[in-house]
Amino acid sequence: MYFKNWLSASICLTMCFSSSCTPTKILTVPPVAIVDTLVVPIPPLPVDSTQTDAFLEDLLKQYPQYFDSILTMRKDWNVQFIYTQIDKGANGIPALKHHYFNLNAANYFYPASTVKFPVSILALQKLNELNLFGLDKNSTMITEQAFSGQTPVYNDPTSPTGKPSIAQYIKKILMVSDNDAYNRLYEFLGQEYINEQLHQKGYGDAQLLHRLSVPLSASENRHTNPVKMYDAIGSLIYEKPAQNNGIQYPQRTDSLGRGYYNADTLIKRPMDFSSKNRISLEDLHTMLISLIYPSKVHASQRFNITAEDRQFLLKYMSQLPTESTFPPYSADTASYWPAYCKFLLFGSEKGALPNNIRSFNKVGDAYGQLTDVAYIVDLEKNIEFFLSATIYCNTDGILNDDRYDYETIGLPFMKQLGKVIYDFEVKRQRAHQPVLKELIFEYDRPQLLEGE
Repeated sequence: MYFKNWLSASICLTMCFSSSCTPTKILTVPPVAIVDTLVVPIPPLPVDSTQTDAFLEDLLKQYPQYFDSILTMRKDWNVQFIYTQIDKGANGIPALKHHYFNLNAANYFYPASTVKFPVSILALQKLNELNLFGLDKNSTMITEQAFSGQTPVYNDPTSPTGKPSIAQYIKKILMVSDNDAYNRLYEFLGQEYINEQLHQKGYGDAQLLHRLSVPLSASENRHTNPVKMYDAIGSLIYEKPAQNNGIQYPQRTDSLGRGYYNADTLIKRPMDFSSKNRISLEDLHTMLISLIYPSKVHASQRFNITAEDRQFLLKYMSQLPTESTFPPYSADTASYWPAYCKFLLFGSEKGALPNNIRSFNKVGDAYGQLTDVAYIVDLEKNIEFFLSATIYCNTDGILNDDRYDYETIGLPFMKQLGKVIYDFEVKRQRAHQPVLKELIFEYDRPQLLEGE
């Protein structure tokens, strides 16, 4: 079964240091014109309809000790997940079968850090589109400031060279979900480019409108910093001036909770999320499929990245913080434990993880919402499947009170859901076992061993 947004996609329009004595071509991007009234023509918000497979309903009912509350509170907790089975023929070509639980794209959830996943891919795509000699993901990227709320970046002590780069930002995003790293890629791309590309690829419901963890106005988020990029010998290769996105996106009415704190004051009404980021779980799931198996999505939904870009993303999506040298997360296992950003299957576990199981994923958690979008493999048992899930962990309905139920509801749900689906996959019969050797990576350092 195809994802329902493939039809809309089909009707939409459709980085190693390098040095040389050859003169370097510098590309300067002209300033973006400010347009206050242009409205982007994207599809309307999805129809309010919920999809639940009887198969998943029955599967969860077999484990009442884990899922009784989930089944009862699915609506209040906005529990949604997608499980995709993968079966390969003798020729290795995969066939996908999608199963849905309480999936409803009209039910808004705050995507939090999951938006860093498409932005990371788009940053690599943008480099390929620029196609400048000497410019790649390891080129030094200097961020300046030109508008209210902006901050510059000239150095990065966590990188091997001490300089910031797109590659280093992506590593930080994929291993520990670094917010500043996302903000720098957002500024490199610009708000308009991000949304235009997602809409052109058929993700018409997506709106990525702001940086993370910095309190900026809508206008400040529309303005993005000037950026300069240099090659390994310090020659300027690319210069992008400050930009302002003048496109006005369709108004939304998204809200969450029954109250929220503004400083120390409790506001007794739902919190307005209409100007915050929005992206559906199904779109995130499809984006991950497009990275793992590009042929299984419509051509218009594929990102313009190279095979090397893809391997880079897959390596750092699956590399654990304890396997990282630059950044030196492995030196601080109290802050960055192995399963730090691996919710599905591992939950809040702090110990070593099995080497044979890898999760190529991106998580998000904020405002009580917990989300994980994952492609999980067992390299010994030759198992692979996609699993994406989200749950609202806020039983008191109050936002900004730092009293969310991640540890008691969200993370246990993620762990047990991952385990139940994994155990089902272990028992599931396949005509042909998948070959997963391309997913075996040489990580920066050995995995943390039990007891370390």
